[in-house]
Amino acid sequence: MTDAQLLLGQTLAFDADPFATPPEAAATWRRRGGVVVREGRIVAVGEADDLRRAHPRAQIHDHGEALISAGFVDAHVHYPQTAIIASWGKQLIDWLNSYTFPEEMRFGDARFAAETAARYLDLVLACGTTTVASFCTVHPESVDAFFSEARARGLRALAGKTCMDRNAPEGLLDSAQSAYDDSRRLLEKWHGKDRLSYVITPRFAPTSTPEQLEALGALWAEHPECPMQTHLSEQLPEIDWVRRLFPEARDYLDSYERFGLLGENALYGHAIHLTGRERARLREVGAALIHCPTSNSFIGSGLFDMAGLTAEGQRIGLATDTGGGSSFSMLRTMAAAYEIGQLRGSALHPAQLWWLATQGSARALRLEGCIGNLAPGMEADLVILDLASTPAIAQRAARAESFWEQLFPTIMMGDERAVRAVWVNGAPLVRGG
Repeated sequence: MTDAQLLLGQTLAFDADPFATPPEAAATWRRRGGVVVREGRIVAVGEADDLRRAHPRAQIHDHGEALISAGFVDAHVHYPQTAIIASWGKQLIDWLNSYTFPEEMRFGDARFAAETAARYLDLVLACGTTTVASFCTVHPESVDAFFSEARARGLRALAGKTCMDRNAPEGLLDSAQSAYDDSRRLLEKWHGKDRLSYVITPRFAPTSTPEQLEALGALWAEHPECPMQTHLSEQLPEIDWVRRLFPEARDYLDSYERFGLLGENALYGHAIHLTGRERARLREVGAALIHCPTSNSFIGSGLFDMAGLTAEGQRIGLATDTGGGSSFSMLRTMAAAYEIGQLRGSALHPAQLWWLATQGSARALRLEGCIGNLAPGMEADLVILDLASTPAIAQRAARAESFWEQLFPTIMMGDERAVRAVWVNGAPLVRGG
């Protein structure tokens, strides 16, 4: 009996940021490679024959022509919106009032919250996603449910209680004090337990008073090791609303910064309509911008400036934004990022798209040393993908003259049918395909 597992197949790892170096030079692809896993971590990556000789007692999992990759990392989701995904015909503010807020009212019921969290995590695992950063609801029960279900699956996961003390239904409002107290208690309960991280979570500036933002800024100052997540400059009417609510702020970002909610552990969802000052300040502090392409197109928000922001050296992650986003799949999200890039006049290379969904998102979450890549010492969260999972994909991939040309049809047309297996923390958790 051996405790080592050897997974064989095509392998893809990153040695550098493909936005900062030539994309193909940033990655290492092995036509017949392998990954050795022991005690929840990757201990070796290399050529299959070399790893067989070096680990003769390892249990072999031969996936043939399938691709072995780091599991996908989804850097901005709302698990409570699972059931309202793909709801018709609203932009942001109407979406919140018509769909989101009524659904979130239900999460004070611990059983309902647990059922939804379990369903959500099973759906994304089936799509090859092994880490998510989620907004919960105002109810502490929603946070307990999410972390309990994530912990039961052995996931590395991030989440926080969504805080709102104005411009929302009465049943979803807390206060400055209760937001601080609840968030602190939940942080102390969950942060750093197993593979879990607590995220301080004001929903966005319009639903928090200055007093609440100040209280959450104070909590973050006390726990700077925690991430802080919110929304920034998603739609133009939203920006106008923030301008009216915070007339003293220089811009949307300043409505957070003046209360201590800007820093290197900050995660700002969307960030589409940024001013020059905001871009410079975000780059200066090293905050992360989370691109949510299916959401941006589905809700009609605008086109993220991937080329310009990466050229500036901004820290960028990729996300589904469930349920404003229209898919649970990071494959579909990569495809949407490519399409939005095309509309902005910049075609993203497959290496750039894959990096965004793995190491880039891990980097945005400040977890690039733990997850998001195939490298010794990394946690063994893996997805194994069939690159010929449907007849349409197979016939296109068969004509590929390079690995990237083989991979691209799965990015553009793939779904959960491509997922042959998912490993979490060194053990197979999902067998699909």
